[in-house]
Amino acid sequence: MRHAAPRFPRASRAACHLAVAALLPLRALAAQEGGATPQAARAGFSVARLARLDSLLDATARARQIGGAVALVLRDNQVVYQRAVGWRDREAARPMTPDAVFRIASQTKALTSAAILMLVDEGKLTLGTPISRYFAGYARPMVAVRGDSGAAPVPARRAITVRDLLTHTAGISYGTDAHVAEQYRALGLGPAAGYGWYTADKDEAVCETMDRLATLPLVAQPGEAFVYGYNTDLLGCIVERVSGMALDAFLRTRLTAPLGMTDTHFFLPPAQRERLVAVYASSGDTVVRAPEGARGQGHYVDGPRRNFAGGAGLVATARDYARFLQMIAAGGQWAGRRYLSDHAVALMRTNQVGTLHGTGVGFGLGFETVEQYGAADLASRGAYGWGGAYSTSYRVDPAEGLILVFMINQLPNNKDVANRFQTLVYAALEQARATGR
Repeated sequence: MRHAAPRFPRASRAACHLAVAALLPLRALAAQEGGATPQAARAGFSVARLARLDSLLDATARARQIGGAVALVLRDNQVVYQRAVGWRDREAARPMTPDAVFRIASQTKALTSAAILMLVDEGKLTLGTPISRYFAGYARPMVAVRGDSGAAPVPARRAITVRDLLTHTAGISYGTDAHVAEQYRALGLGPAAGYGWYTADKDEAVCETMDRLATLPLVAQPGEAFVYGYNTDLLGCIVERVSGMALDAFLRTRLTAPLGMTDTHFFLPPAQRERLVAVYASSGDTVVRAPEGARGQGHYVDGPRRNFAGGAGLVATARDYARFLQMIAAGGQWAGRRYLSDHAVALMRTNQVGTLHGTGVGFGLGFETVEQYGAADLASRGAYGWGGAYSTSYRVDPAEGLILVFMINQLPNNKDVANRFQTLVYAALEQARATGR
């Protein structure tokens, strides 16, 4: 069944253009002393309570608990809060700005999932299509079963499908599990790939990487467990093999360029390198600049620029990502253009895994879903979202008409500030709508 929580109202062409315009004056907003916009009170927020967000961001940046951040909140497609604090690059004395570009890692997954569903809408594949059609190595997948004497491989009980990849129930991990790690390492994956998910340094096309992955064992039987891993990277390769286009070209021509997401790329144009936010690493109660390489700054400007990782490869601004979320929240259409069918978007936002993902939360076709009020702090039942390994996060709450985007670049993942940010947004609502609880 489709979720009972109300969705964002469909916007008219004129309303959509107004909403897009509302996202444009971000540089001006950066000059404000606080992040609340003139629309905040009219949208049902307490401006005084939104000031707590200012205090949180200022305090964490001043204490160097984060390098810098951009926070963006929309309600009913109006920007109600926008703030940039700290440093884009502290060592180079570049302050954070609202148009700063962040590594969004697993936030890439939602766009790649949308690309797959575009192809489903076009009848070029189905959710039940076996992925062995695109990867010979998955014709007879093996599962590494953990035992007292190591991992004994057994045949998978059924084929892996496109749906399994979208829901992370294929049994495919990031290869860092102790009983398979060395096999993955030997093929340049798992422990040999940064923290397991990183492929931006590979001088090969993503499908070459995924063909190699297909020779490695699963860690669970298909359909029986939620296993977070290379699933969406495989989906990115499927996009390439079905469409005949490289993933970066497909996303650019079908999603990001039409939506006006001009700052979303797999690899940042070299001329814009100063806009890329430096990665910081936790060191006690403060942060220090992360090293170069796969476990730090990465290869998003200088590098081979060949491996378009559908699971973790994009860089983007907060504004750009919010625009993608606006399209999803509006049922797959934006500014008079249809990107996805209403039914495809409903599947993305509806739990497809039962209780495999956890208590009170589920997972749709690309998004984590909130199934029980209280399972994700103050988020309403029916809200959905996810985050990235560099500590970026987002949430869409249809019951409250909210889109929240929080961007920092920090390793390992710092969820604390992002969670407090989201809580303070809900706490600032004076005109809350109880329909999603």
